[in-house]
This record gives sequence, structure tokens and C-alpha cells, in this order.
Amino acid sequence: MIKELAGVIIWTDNITRLKDFYETILGLQPNSIKSNFVSYKWGEVKFGIGKHDSVIGESSDQYRIMINFNVDNIQHTTQRLKQHGVKFIREPEYEHWGGQVATFRDPDRNIIQLLQQPIMVLLK
Repeated sequence: MIKELAGVIIWTDNITRLKDFYETILGLQPNSIKSNFVSYKWGEVKFGIGKHDSVIGESSDQYRIMINFNVDNIQHTTQRLKQHGVKFIREPEYEHWGGQVATFRDPDRNIIQLLQQPIMVLLK
């Protein structure tokens, strides 16, 4: 039985370009750095970028998998990323589940989504 998600890896032929994007532009802090693999970690969930000999060029089927990152303030994060040249294919907008979503591509054309979870307000 599957218990929980352990992590996600993006394979690339240009690890330096993706590492720079995820660290410099998105602000991720590496947990482990090797010459052909970088790992980021939130609690028990790991996100990795690795160089793979079978991967060449940009993603050819970019809509197959989308990576979602939670943010506290989607408007602020979107504006900060635009200042770094990130082009959004979907501006922040509310979803039926109460949160907001914005979508862009990384340098390998993988689709990344920012999610701002709905705020739960308890009334007394």
C-alpha cells in the first residue's frame, strides 16, 4: 500500500541551468549537492534535479506532469518571479476549491504551478 509521496525528480541534460533557476529565481535551498544531482527537502518530501544521459533538450510533453509549490502570498511571489524574467502562462486566479493557482515553465519547459491554499477562518 502506498503510504505517502517521497519526492519528485526532474531529469535534464543541463543541470547547471535548472539548478540556477530553482535556486536563484525560485529561491530553493539545496539539501545536498553533487556534480550530477541536487536535492531539496521539505520535511520528508524531496525534490531533485539530476543529469540523465537519456534526457536531451527541453520537455517534449510539458503538460504530462505539473509540479506544484505552495506559497503564502501568490501575488507577491508572482510579481517577484516576473522581475526575474519568468513568463506566466496562467496568471494567479481563484479555483473552485478556494485557493489560487498560477502557472509558468522552467528553463526545460516543465510546467510549474504556484498554489496558495485557502485561508480557513474560524468564526466564534
